[in-house]
Amino acid sequence: MSIRTLRGMRDILPDEIPLWQEVEAKARELFSLYGYEEIRTPLLEELSLFSRSLGDTTNVVEKEMYSFQDKGEKMIALRPEGTASVVRAYIEGGQVVREPVVRYYYIGPMYRRERPQQGRFREFHQIGVEAFGIASPLLDAEVIHMLDLYLKSLGLLDLETEINSLGCPICRPKYHKAFHDFLLQNQAVLCEDCKRRMDKNPLRVLDCKEEDCRKLTEEAPSIQDHLCEVCEKDFDLVLETLGHLGSAYKVNPRIVRGLDYYIKTTFEMTSTQLGSQCAVAGGGRYDGLVRLMGGPNIPGFGFAIGQERLIELMKTGCTVQASKKSVFIAALGERAVREGIQLAEKLRKEGLRADIDYEGKSLKAQMRFADRSKAHYVVILGDDELKKKAVVIRDMTSQNQEEVALNKVIDYLKERKV
Repeated sequence: MSIRTLRGMRDILPDEIPLWQEVEAKARELFSLYGYEEIRTPLLEELSLFSRSLGDTTNVVEKEMYSFQDKGEKMIALRPEGTASVVRAYIEGGQVVREPVVRYYYIGPMYRRERPQQGRFREFHQIGVEAFGIASPLLDAEVIHMLDLYLKSLGLLDLETEINSLGCPICRPKYHKAFHDFLLQNQAVLCEDCKRRMDKNPLRVLDCKEEDCRKLTEEAPSIQDHLCEVCEKDFDLVLETLGHLGSAYKVNPRIVRGLDYYIKTTFEMTSTQLGSQCAVAGGGRYDGLVRLMGGPNIPGFGFAIGQERLIELMKTGCTVQASKKSVFIAALGERAVREGIQLAEKLRKEGLRADIDYEGKSLKAQMRFADRSKAHYVVILGDDELKKKAVVIRDMTSQNQEEVALNKVIDYLKERKV
């Protein structure tokens, strides 16, 4: 029996890689314009890092984390999300003291043991942004707008921004009570998980995917009716600024996100093409998280994008192509193969992507291979060409071909922006 990938894991094969590289390159380019710098954190962390930051009643901590005891008898976990690790690094590295106002972005794999579905895997990848030290709601709007620009730059024009305010430690308790009283009156409808969570963290019910719970919460009190004056003013400023920046949005009082550290602004970018799990990206403000993790009282705001979901959407609107035009050298005969290897190396030194058949197959077989490998140009080199110190170059798109002097091949291909 052959060995296969684990359930919920997948290989990303070469024909898909150019799309991943495009997604990551555009993130690096745009985020750097806004002052964000890349940070990389370990895949393994202490289990307590996530149970403390995410909350004991979240699905991630209760059901989805890959955690185990290492040989030193310490409980560790594969990271299920990026924010907690970035906050730990921000504190542990001393940046929180030296220069509290920083902007980071990260790109990498995360792990959750959940049911695999369209665009959702147990090993998945996120592109995330975290901004520390700025409490202004203007930052909230700028970050959401930056994400909007990024997704549009990838050709995704039909996504919708859904936004909400979760209030603050002053106004949220009043909403918690109103919402808890509503759940108490209707607890017979709730699933077992929500019945257990409603006393400790009633907002988790809003994040439940069970149909009965979702229908019930449509009739629940709205957080928008319980915001204090400061939170209401901040939220209005976020919406007003988004409008000025040209980013459309829809207020959705049900948006709470799946993690406990969010307060005030929270949002999701959603698509109708991904089934019930329709969020492509999401995030919000987490002003108390740095202090919860042992640092000073520093505000924070960020988001994470699910790369698999992003790629899934991009596949519906574009064709994956090679990152560079490529050249295939069809060499006929031993002497031509030796000459072809040297020519391929010269092309690579000039930054041109080149491949060659080392076995001297028939021209017909080599042309078939060049076509399958999506080569843009084929350089044909045989005994006749060697005598004339020339090659034949075929344009695989137009099927036109012409003879070119051997010492002019590089210039010829460069002129055609290979």
